[in-house]
Amino acid sequence: MPTTTIRLDDELKTRVAAAAKRAGKTSHAFILEAIAGTVEQAELKNQFRREADERWAKILDRGKTVRWDEMRTYLTARAAGRPSVRRPRARKLAR
Repeated sequence: MPTTTIRLDDELKTRVAAAAKRAGKTSHAFILEAIAGTVEQAELKNQFRREADERWAKILDRGKTVRWDEMRTYLTARAAGRPSVRRPRARKLAR
C-alpha cells in the first residue's frame, strides 16, 4: 500500500491524538476513518445533486408537477394510515 504524508500543526495533532484515544483507536486509524467518512460524504452529496438534476430535467421535460402543499397533505394522510386518500394530480408547471 502506498504511503501518503500529511502535515498537521501541533495543535491539530494533539486534538487528533486525544480524540483517537477517547475513541479507543490509534491516531492513524482515526485519521483514516475521518478521511474515508469525508470522501463518502462528498460522494453521497454529488450523487444527491446528480439525482436532483436528473429529476428536475424530467420535470422540465414533462412540464408537469405536483404542488408541495397537496403532496404534503397526501403523504401526511398516508403516514396516518389512511390509504383511501386520493393522490394529488400532476398539473402544468407554472413558470
